[in-house]
Amino acid sequence: MAREDYLFTGPDWHSVDRHQRQQMVAEIEKVDPDRLLNTSVDDLALYFSEKYKIDVPILDEESLVVDQREKQIDVSRDQNRYITDRNRPFYVTGSEIEVEIPFTGEAEAFKIRPNPFTLSPPRASVRGNLLTFTIVGTNLEATQVRGEIERTVREVQSYLTNLRANVAGLNGQLQGEARKAIAARRDKLLANRNTVASLGFKMKERQNALKTYVPPEVRKKISPVMPPASSAPYKPEPALGQSDYEHILGVMQDMTHVMELSPSAFHDVDEEALRSHFLVQLNGHYQGQATGETFNYEGKTDILIRSEGRNIFIAECKFWSGPKKLAETIDQLLGYSSWRDTKTAVVVFNRNRDFSKVLAAIPDAVRAHPQYKKDLPGSTETVFRYLFANRDDRNRELYLTVMAFDVPTLRP
Repeated sequence: MAREDYLFTGPDWHSVDRHQRQQMVAEIEKVDPDRLLNTSVDDLALYFSEKYKIDVPILDEESLVVDQREKQIDVSRDQNRYITDRNRPFYVTGSEIEVEIPFTGEAEAFKIRPNPFTLSPPRASVRGNLLTFTIVGTNLEATQVRGEIERTVREVQSYLTNLRANVAGLNGQLQGEARKAIAARRDKLLANRNTVASLGFKMKERQNALKTYVPPEVRKKISPVMPPASSAPYKPEPALGQSDYEHILGVMQDMTHVMELSPSAFHDVDEEALRSHFLVQLNGHYQGQATGETFNYEGKTDILIRSEGRNIFIAECKFWSGPKKLAETIDQLLGYSSWRDTKTAVVVFNRNRDFSKVLAAIPDAVRAHPQYKKDLPGSTETVFRYLFANRDDRNRELYLTVMAFDVPTLRP
């Protein structure tokens, strides 16, 4: 066999693992402060985890190809041949079989020494996305060549299997470590700028609020690109505090008990009348506490809170008429939401329909929306929490809560 480069003889796995983690954190520390503050923690963490994870190669053995050509072979060291002067090269015509195996993944990974490893690593070369090695001899036979190919492939696959087991731990932890490092730096930056206390929309004397984020676009590992985000000076915008958001949703949820206790008052009311009941309850809690702007009914916007001329909480109320109508209602909310960190809700009223089927249809309808990003914790049997991207700018995101109510129907 012709001499090839040894694979898997570069840095050991523990050094690579440590290097990837340290380099990721170091890069996070160098990101422009305003850009970091203008970018979503979750999505930026995903970007860095994609950039620093290791994509272990996968051999495409089904696409293995071979090529044969003549080769002049030095047999001066062949003890089975009669050669008068073994101190000088003596060439005879032989054959060279070149084997090429396509692979996907990172070529650089073939340099990493996994744990465990052997003292006789496989020999091969990497050219682009091809793993290549050669077999030479003066009297090659098919059985011999096939056995040599299978042995080399088997050795490479064994190393890749070990490396894949090593990499699994790193890849699974990178996003969490990135999120922790990003959040820590954001907290430090915000503290230094003395802006944390001004981020909330103060309704119940809450001094802190959830920081506002902007989602980036995350590229594939092969060609990672820093998520696009503005590097303009970070300016916190009015944002409804998370505890206030939860309290508003709780007040709305309490309306179900009112309906259950007084079904005769609700069995024949329309959407506008039901909305009015919600407004009465909400104004009872928040009248005059939202810097002069409180819950109002404006046009087709059912329930809203405004601050500094901007809507920071919006709710739409609709009777259930199928997944398509729910998608249209979400579009309405996205149309109102052109600023960061907005809190929204869709209130679904159900009447004369199988409520269980309605509840089962809601998650699929929401997740099918093109601006859906992910589920959020806190969902219950009738309340569903989601994170959405703004329809016109994916660098902005909002919270969406879908709340379903079964409106009582009087029975004869």
